[in-house]
Amino acid sequence: MKVFAISDLHLSVNNPKPMDIFGPVWDGYLDKIFSDWKELVSEDDIVLMAGDFSWAMKLEDAVEDFKLLESLPGKKVIIKGNHDYWWKSISAVRNVLPQGFYALQNDAIKFGDIVICGTRGWQTPEKNMVQSPEDEKIYKREVLRLGMSLDEAEKLRSEGDKLICMMHYPPFNFSRADSDFSLLIEKYNVDSVVFGHIHGYKNIQVQFEKNNIKYFLTSCDMVKNNIVRIL
Repeated sequence: MKVFAISDLHLSVNNPKPMDIFGPVWDGYLDKIFSDWKELVSEDDIVLMAGDFSWAMKLEDAVEDFKLLESLPGKKVIIKGNHDYWWKSISAVRNVLPQGFYALQNDAIKFGDIVICGTRGWQTPEKNMVQSPEDEKIYKREVLRLGMSLDEAEKLRSEGDKLICMMHYPPFNFSRADSDFSLLIEKYNVDSVVFGHIHGYKNIQVQFEKNNIKYFLTSCDMVKNNIVRIL
């Protein structure tokens, strides 16, 4: 069983929103992703999608976006991104998911010897940057939610299991300074972290290690619309 990831698909079946207005990397991007997916992923594998799955505003519209991926191989695990406005409650989302889709929100799931947990996260301030009161409130709340997710993962984890944490926002700022998110990730001995949200940057590392933990930026435009192998 292999683990792959791709994020920030920004699907829009019911209300088409052309993504190529954001640059040539988005021209035909779904065809490229789906071709790579079919070539690399088997039915026993896992594909992680770390947020911004759909532009839909309502859950019923997002259902059509799920159907677009339903026939692709693998177990599909999703978390909420900052643009997933259709995602109001985890129970409502799970009620409409096609077979083979799994949604995480402040909890965890286990497949064989692989445990996956996740939460959305929030922007981590840069050095000398002062957060607004609202941003600070959301940031602290998301730290708590990450802790809840990791606690649930710990309950599922057995000796030898690999632990993957999914976040939509990166768990630290661009200088990769320690944050409440990254310190929690290290406390729970996470093996790999998958995140998205970042777009349009040149010469940015999409895979790196920090304190023996592997980090993967998987925003589709940042990885040239290729499925990323995690494990």
